Amino acid sequence: MPIGAPKSLTGCRRFFLAPRDAKQRQYEALRAYFVEGRPSHEVARAFGYTPGAFRTLCYAFRHERAPAFFLAPQLGPRTQPKKSAVRETILALRKRNYSIYDISEALKEDETAELSPTAVREVLAEEGFAPLPRRLDEERPGRPRPTIEPVADVRQFSLEPAASRRASGASSSFCPIWCASRSAVFPQAPRSPAPR
Repeated sequence: MPIGAPKSLTGCRRFFLAPRDAKQRQYEALRAYFVEGRPSHEVARAFGYTPGAFRTLCYAFRHERAPAFFLAPQLGPRTQPKKSAVRETILALRKRNYSIYDISEALKEDETAELSPTAVREVLAEEGFAPLPRRLDEERPGRPRPTIEPVADVRQFSLEPAASRRASGASSSFCPIWCASRSAVFPQAPRSPAPR
């Protein structure tokens, strides 16, 4: 559901009174019995339990040390060791006006830690560095670059075989080879005489 599109009050009530998730349904049924003081047979019917199943649920809830209705989310790691190990190097290189790509290459050559340009950008953003303005090609460090090669003029080539340009029959130059290879692969069965 998109943010800002409010649910109706009936929909909100239904979320609590007719929960779809099994854990929430247990929670709401137990709350209705223990907090609101409703009779167990009425709560069991309202939340889709048999009376015996609801009594078992109440017994388990009373004897469980820490019921797990609301689980705390498991948080991921707070530190990134690879970034932390080279943070000072990244900052020193940026102060010397290195771009994120230059810093990534320098780390690769130094073999301290290989960080992608994206990881370098994240470190610099965390430290408050703005992106460098784009450099002209001649201002970039010398690296192998694509070269412009001459383009072949296709008008000087012909798809016809050389023999056919000199002679009139194009198939004559290829037929003996083609026919021989075809008969080797597909031998022809002897023909039977036609019925009379």
